[in-house]
Amino acid sequence: MIRSLFLAALLIAAPAAAAERVSMIPAPASEAPMAGSFHLTSRTVISVEAGDPRARASAQFLADLLQRTRGLNLAVGTPKSGEPAIRLAGGQGAGEGYKVAVSPDGIAVTGSGEAGLFYGAVTVWQLATQTPGRGPVEIPAVTLDDAPRFAWRGLMLDSARHFQSVDFIKGLIDQMALVKLNTLQWHLTDDQAWRLEIRKYPRLTEVGAWRVPAGPAAAADIDPKTGKPRVIGGFYTQAQVRELVAYAAARHVTIVPEIEMPGHALAPIQAYPHLGSAPVPTDNISGDWGVFPYLYNVEEPTFGFLEDVLAEVTELFPSRYIHVGGDEAVKDQWRSSPAVQARMKALHIGSEAQLQGWFISRIEQVLNARGRRLIGWDEILEGGVAKGATITSWRGIDGAIVAAKLGHDAVLSPAPTLYLDNGQSASPDAPPGRGQVVSLKTVYDFDPMPAALDDDERPHILGVQANLWTEHVRTEQRAAMMLFPRAAALAEIAWAPAARRDWNGFADRLPAQLARYRALGQTYDETPLKVRGLGDPAGDGARLALLGAEGLGEIRYTLDGSAPTPASPIYAAPLEVKLGATVRAQAYRAGQALAPASAIKVDARAIRTRRSQELKSCSENILLNLEDDAPVRGERARFLIDVLAPCWTYEGADLSGVSRIEVAVGQLPFNFQIGKDIEKIVFRPPATPQGELEVRQGSCQGPVVAVLPLAPAAKSQGVTVLTSEIKGEAGPRDLCFTFTQKTVEPMWALDRVTLVAEAPRGR
Repeated sequence: MIRSLFLAALLIAAPAAAAERVSMIPAPASEAPMAGSFHLTSRTVISVEAGDPRARASAQFLADLLQRTRGLNLAVGTPKSGEPAIRLAGGQGAGEGYKVAVSPDGIAVTGSGEAGLFYGAVTVWQLATQTPGRGPVEIPAVTLDDAPRFAWRGLMLDSARHFQSVDFIKGLIDQMALVKLNTLQWHLTDDQAWRLEIRKYPRLTEVGAWRVPAGPAAAADIDPKTGKPRVIGGFYTQAQVRELVAYAAARHVTIVPEIEMPGHALAPIQAYPHLGSAPVPTDNISGDWGVFPYLYNVEEPTFGFLEDVLAEVTELFPSRYIHVGGDEAVKDQWRSSPAVQARMKALHIGSEAQLQGWFISRIEQVLNARGRRLIGWDEILEGGVAKGATITSWRGIDGAIVAAKLGHDAVLSPAPTLYLDNGQSASPDAPPGRGQVVSLKTVYDFDPMPAALDDDERPHILGVQANLWTEHVRTEQRAAMMLFPRAAALAEIAWAPAARRDWNGFADRLPAQLARYRALGQTYDETPLKVRGLGDPAGDGARLALLGAEGLGEIRYTLDGSAPTPASPIYAAPLEVKLGATVRAQAYRAGQALAPASAIKVDARAIRTRRSQELKSCSENILLNLEDDAPVRGERARFLIDVLAPCWTYEGADLSGVSRIEVAVGQLPFNFQIGKDIEKIVFRPPATPQGELEVRQGSCQGPVVAVLPLAPAAKSQGVTVLTSEIKGEAGPRDLCFTFTQKTVEPMWALDRVTLVAEAPRGR
């Protein structure tokens, strides 16, 4: 995409070392501080040109934001002669650039298009909320010239694995608009659900929108009305979709629907079995995660079905692009299907990969006939696809590089960097999700423009997108925690010129952004910003490490029971403290607190306790931070686990003075579709029917120092505390924890480990 001369001029005007005065996200392309300030009060009028409904809508959006966050009730109308005002003008066409000029006499906002005028209004709100509080505010005088680096600035929301309400999605759209994100990819279908009402095929939602969650707890949760296990789910009616599309359009957000094919299609195949390449196992929608083998077949009735579905989809969604998935389509069923193989022979197609290319090309023709463009995950390149197809590169950045060199447009969305189902922190209190830490800084440090592309290829990079998959994100609150504040970092790398990107500057502006979230009632994850402690025995006391806000702020602490302040001692190295002490600590950035203070109690149990998230995995495999399936209602334990090799190491555990060990364990349903990889899971044989937890010292091949039979835990669906004597050598050595069992069902997991020290004599 050719950058405008307007934006090029802004880049020249914004050197990397430019001092930042405004506290807004994303950072503007250019800012020029001026003398004085503008006094914003409820008497200020927001002025728009008569007969311009879109400008008036932007003005009203600004007025509503100021009322909600500062308690200022600004009228949209015509100011009196000479009266200071916020004046919105221009905004004809599709441009996203804008200019904001703040002076003591007023604020002038001009846009290069309707979206630009809207973003200018949003910027005025950010300028008015650089400092928290309600009531009138002084806005420092400044001139901003701004336009986006990329045209595609997106988030993806997976509503198939877990359903979110219309209100939640509206709130997400609002927050996207406030940081100038403009594309919401909506993942509506998958193996586990079909969420979109298709009037011609009602069984898609009658069957495909509901399922029983995996595990014995859910299976035992009987609905008295039906006598069957309760189901979860839901779907979006066409009326709701139209409402959301219009709501997003008013905020200059485009919703791009995703209808998965030819794989990730078990739910629609279960609704209409004739669509599949092999018989489906059951009428019940699966609660398993992973990659299923079920693919659409390649018969004409199936293409007729997909054409009918896409006809209704394109009527509902006016977006230029329709996403068709195309990822993780395991070809085993196509290889073993006589009908598919006969079809390949008739079409002179030599491989199943080429068959997928033919499949996607047929769908592209359907979409092109309706004036739309096809976009799919990077696997669609493998079988060959028409140049008109656009690629979402998720398996790293290579897909985007290959696509651009072949002449395809591409969106960067690489895992794990932009997969927001990975946690933001290693804290045990982090929400469930994938186990790799993708911090705010990890997102911010990603450059969406691959260095391997030349000047002719770079215009094929449309932009960048972060994805929230929801296999392990079952509630709206947790979805919000996974999205925010990382969406703010995404917004900056998508919008701001490369020369303006600066982590320290972004971190300095983060407290103001967090205050905006709080003012609007927006849930975000405070876990990475809170201080937590990790202790070890040290003589008669403890050595306490303070963790949290890594790369973001400084930790201040007190030992006398008082609340920490920006003037409290700064944490620089582990603290030597007495048992029974309470350390209070808080993270700050430029003197502003990032999260509430923590009170960390130091006692003999706490310094010898490790939760699973504080233990080391014995392998280099991908970890999952999984939630227990019980209880069905209420708080559940979370286990950091490698499901291919469940094994944990307590590094440097000192058994000096320790006589017993307590281990809290839980059991998870093995609801993972991992194909032949299941053969890689090997356990030591159990000595008892239910199995044991074995503890070894030194290494996972070292001597056994404790054995904890699992029989008591097998009777419970929740967490069970097991205890045993422990006999090993004194001094710091690793302890390795593994389970013995015959099968993967259930999958046993560690919740926490406590080494119980002997009580000192005389107490």
